[in-house]
Amino acid sequence: MILDFILPNRCLQCNLIIGGKDLLCQDCMLQISFTHQQFGRDNELFDRCSPLFPLENAFALMNFQQNGLSQKILHQLKYAEKEYYAHHIAEWTIEKLSFENPPDLMVTIPLHPKKENKRGYNQLHLFAKSISEHFNIPLDNNLLKRNFYNQAQAKKDKNHRENLYDIFSTTREITNQHVLLIDDVLTTGNTMASAVWEILKYQGNKVSILTMAID
Repeated sequence: MILDFILPNRCLQCNLIIGGKDLLCQDCMLQISFTHQQFGRDNELFDRCSPLFPLENAFALMNFQQNGLSQKILHQLKYAEKEYYAHHIAEWTIEKLSFENPPDLMVTIPLHPKKENKRGYNQLHLFAKSISEHFNIPLDNNLLKRNFYNQAQAKKDKNHRENLYDIFSTTREITNQHVLLIDDVLTTGNTMASAVWEILKYQGNKVSILTMAID
């Protein structure tokens, strides 16, 4: 409590003192560019990804705006050691997410071990854990492994975002599963496509996707 008095929590956007570990004040919450779309096929994420791989359903929580609030939130989460932000983003997702036919398994896009060790955590593990527990859907953070250490897609110039169709491999075989694949930001879709095709190489699998944001 003394620390809260000396170093009070402040809104990420306007610096107003706010309670607990909230990220934003009520006014700044209204500035987030939420997609306001449903988990399904009638949304931009589905339209962007369905030409790249067979897709059941899709959901993106926010629109990723360069130099906007969504970018600030995600960059704090990924690069500023604000891992607890993942729980807040998960809560916003849970409020807007519903499943008519829930997936059998949730799987996260992995970081390379070198990058995860440097960062100290994988933001997707924290995010997905809250969603998994709320909807009672099993979560496997180890089904996919990243084969190469590469620069984050969001940090690359669009002209230099390479084809990543061999970047992932599976650690075990799964069959006849509806997998919900989770990532933070969809940019080109190449990273997601690489992961999806690894899952679809096994018999009877189908994939839906969920992202914190779509660029």
